[in-house]
Amino acid sequence: MSIESQSDTDKVTAGLAELVKQSMPKHVAIIMDGNGRWAQAQGKPRVVGHKAGVKTVRRAVSTARELGIGSLTLFAFSSENWRRPDKEVTLLMELFFTVLQREIKLLHKNGVRLNIIGDISRFSERLQKQIAAAMEKTADNDKLVLNVAANYGGRWDILQAAQALAKKVESGELSSNQLTEEGLSQHLCMQNQPEVDLMIRTGGDYRISNFVLWQAAYAELVFTDILWPDFDEHAFKQAIDTFASRQRRFGLTGTQIETLQAE
Repeated sequence: MSIESQSDTDKVTAGLAELVKQSMPKHVAIIMDGNGRWAQAQGKPRVVGHKAGVKTVRRAVSTARELGIGSLTLFAFSSENWRRPDKEVTLLMELFFTVLQREIKLLHKNGVRLNIIGDISRFSERLQKQIAAAMEKTADNDKLVLNVAANYGGRWDILQAAQALAKKVESGELSSNQLTEEGLSQHLCMQNQPEVDLMIRTGGDYRISNFVLWQAAYAELVFTDILWPDFDEHAFKQAIDTFASRQRRFGLTGTQIETLQAE
């Protein structure tokens, strides 16, 4: 083996050692499910559940910041959610606008950088301007990156990254044999952030629903029956404890992981 390839191997080993020793995830992604069912169980309109869910978002952001988590990604509105009844979609858009206006000062005060990921071109011009202003206001904050996925889908994310690379190939900037996983990942949403370590889904369903498919390739998955409006600080920390209790292998054997942990 050449000195160069040995050096590369050492770097990979060192990187894996750091990952397997993590007791606290650097990046947590949450599928916030159960708002509508929470409201219906109380005999109230679904929008009441969505409003209650906003309070839970506030708690989750506070908990993530308290625990020193670097990135928190919340699935607010998927590209498939446009299929919901028009009235509910309209109410969600208005709620999104209102929440941005109301919460941005608090986020900024607490050093949170807001990053909206997804195809926002389908949103109203008013909402697009509000999103741009909110992101600009918090751009220099460094206590926590809050990624809010809006009109987002994991397949869309990978496709738009592939299209960006295809344009570089067409222009002659790249050749097809220069395409790499690392190169593609640099064109994805959240390209400058750690990959997702922990994905949580509330509401009792056991699927990832086209959410951060690439970024969560090695994420630990935690599913809970708790509906999103009831997902409190204790439930969040329980999910963190579950993450810390698992052995992350990244393709290695359990014995190899134990050796890395012991070093």
